[in-house]
Amino acid sequence: MVGDEGKLAEREEEEEQIVEGLGLYKGKVRIVNSEEPSEETMLLWGIQQPTLSKPNAFAKQSSLQLRLDSCGRSLSILQSPSSLGTPGVTGSVMWDSGVVLGKFLEHAVESGTVLLQGKKVVELGSGCGLVGCIAALLGAHVILTDLPDRLRLLKKNVEANLYGDVKGSATVTELTWGDELEPFLCDPLPDYVLGSDVIYSEGAVMDLLETLVDLCGSETTIVLAGELRNDAILEYFFEAASKEFIVGRVDQKQWHPDYLSPRVVIYVLVKK
Repeated sequence: MVGDEGKLAEREEEEEQIVEGLGLYKGKVRIVNSEEPSEETMLLWGIQQPTLSKPNAFAKQSSLQLRLDSCGRSLSILQSPSSLGTPGVTGSVMWDSGVVLGKFLEHAVESGTVLLQGKKVVELGSGCGLVGCIAALLGAHVILTDLPDRLRLLKKNVEANLYGDVKGSATVTELTWGDELEPFLCDPLPDYVLGSDVIYSEGAVMDLLETLVDLCGSETTIVLAGELRNDAILEYFFEAASKEFIVGRVDQKQWHPDYLSPRVVIYVLVKK
């Protein structure tokens, strides 16, 4: 009997951690325990077992371009595989987390859990630009940002894919995390901030969080996707982020059904 009561208490505790909607996202999320962020990483590596699955299920980093059908058109995203050999340069090719996030947004808009029409969106670390392009096709007014040396490829992809009748709009600008924001980025504050594979080193976490804090008001919703490579870095991010944000994980049942990966995770964050 005691065992049954214990299981019931565990189930109730689990249910309490799941909320219907966080910020502008209307789907279910599991709130990350800010007191014990290691619980989240242990859960992820235990359930999803990312190391057992093959990387790049959707991205093809050796190719000069990635083709993807989205929002009723065929997108062609140029890549620069030769740049991968340069230390610290990761934005020259697509990663699975970017493909998953882009298709998640498309699916979420179709299912009504996300509304992007007419919303101001800032994307951090836009890289090749796939996510920002999809958000613009879904009706958002997107500002895609990255470091100065990444902008040439980013602009090429935006120009090549956002032609003709586009519901939203897209502009490209440079942004170094931790630097003071240009007024047009934060006035007015964005409705959404997007990022894929932006949690990749402990050194970048504090600069990323400083920029997220500066970009976000009480009505801003952050959506981040990342690949599960290093549990220590992710745990470090949770510890630092929990001081400013409520963090919730989106269950894979709410992702695009054709774009699921045990190596990828999606989080929604809102200011406390």
